[in-house]
Amino acid sequence: MMPYAPHAGLASRQQGQALALGMILAGLAAIALIRYFAVGQVVAAKARQLHALDAAAYSGALVQARALNMLSYLNRAQVGHQVAMAHLVTLGSWAALGGHEARQVAAGNPPAYLISMLFGPEHGAAYLAARSAAGFEALAATHGSLANAYAAHDRVVHEVFGAVQDEIVDGLPKARMAAVRAVLQQNYPESAKFDLAVLDDNWEGYLRRYLAQQWLRPFIQQSVQMYEFLLPRKGTQSNPWVVHAECPWMRHELRRRGATELDASGRWQSLDTQSFHALRSNRWIGCYYREYPMGWGWIPPDRQSSAGVPHVDNPPDDFSAQDFWRWVQDATQWDIISGDANPLANSRAVASRPYWAGQGLPAYFDIAGDAGTQANTSLRFSLELKHPGPEGLTVVTRSSAATFFERPESRLDQRTELANLFHPYWQARLDSASIAGGRHGPVQAGAAAGNMTGARP
Repeated sequence: MMPYAPHAGLASRQQGQALALGMILAGLAAIALIRYFAVGQVVAAKARQLHALDAAAYSGALVQARALNMLSYLNRAQVGHQVAMAHLVTLGSWAALGGHEARQVAAGNPPAYLISMLFGPEHGAAYLAARSAAGFEALAATHGSLANAYAAHDRVVHEVFGAVQDEIVDGLPKARMAAVRAVLQQNYPESAKFDLAVLDDNWEGYLRRYLAQQWLRPFIQQSVQMYEFLLPRKGTQSNPWVVHAECPWMRHELRRRGATELDASGRWQSLDTQSFHALRSNRWIGCYYREYPMGWGWIPPDRQSSAGVPHVDNPPDDFSAQDFWRWVQDATQWDIISGDANPLANSRAVASRPYWAGQGLPAYFDIAGDAGTQANTSLRFSLELKHPGPEGLTVVTRSSAATFFERPESRLDQRTELANLFHPYWQARLDSASIAGGRHGPVQAGAAAGNMTGARP
């Protein structure tokens, strides 16, 4: 018979209690593991969403940069077209001068040998060379090839460039949002719609349309100074010997005058003349200059403009009926003693002027004055995306990007250049510091869910 063991039942009961405790601990561990797994899924979803939104925001800023750089190129092209138009009006006045000078050479008024004798063979040869320009005045006529080229530039400036600028400015927000949604769609091909909001957008009022006379006209005037062909044409050649004892300081003169100008309305004009001024003397007025026009041409800015130089509207073809000096006294206020202009050639240029159609300088876009003078000139916007996450949660993320102006290298004068739309130096970057409340929004599960924030992995 086996002896009775009073502690055997107690040991069995103790082993059962340990098993129950182990099961509880195992359950708690499983719950924690599931919870951490769920948290890991949320963090992964949030990281994926944040990376996608960063890429989308950067793409939107890149669209802005390309738009601003395109506007910069258009403004520079505007200046380039104006420089080309300045060359065309100058070519027009030169062509007219050459064509009329060819007629004067053929008529011998004045004769080429006289120009060579008084002012040197090089001037006589240049005068004779004008014979090859016969008929050139037709190029500068109202419907001539130069006028047509000028009108083509004017149409591009006002119709093409103007329409493109308006389309870029008006369509930028839509183009930016299209780029943002395209990037999100690439990252979430399974989603058809996105709960996306644009925050802190300073596009409205960032640009302004300016009248050309305010800033563009002085810039164009400065630009044309780089071209010698467009600089003032002024030269005077005198014969070396005394002509009249009554005025030994005076000589026969060969005067070349010309200028290309942009008037106050933003239209180009060019005037070119050349005249031989023969020194004469009589007992009534003493020494004076008798002008013999050799060549002339004027491309006016419009039909009503005055030449702004000494002239009359209807000069006589010749002075067989009245002496030149008497006609000047009776019909003009010209200074034919100490003046240095070509008034008779000017008058013939005005009388034979063509008309080239043009609309003047166009309006243009640039940074608004308030934005351009601030230290922070970046074009910024922020995005907030709410997207379904794991466990029925809504993941909220935010991202911000900026388009900023920065020269690739410092200016030669070491001055700081404000943001502008004439240099295409606009770039894009993410700009997380500008988001109020941080880059990460809460993770939500309806109105009853608690908030959960975390650092970016």
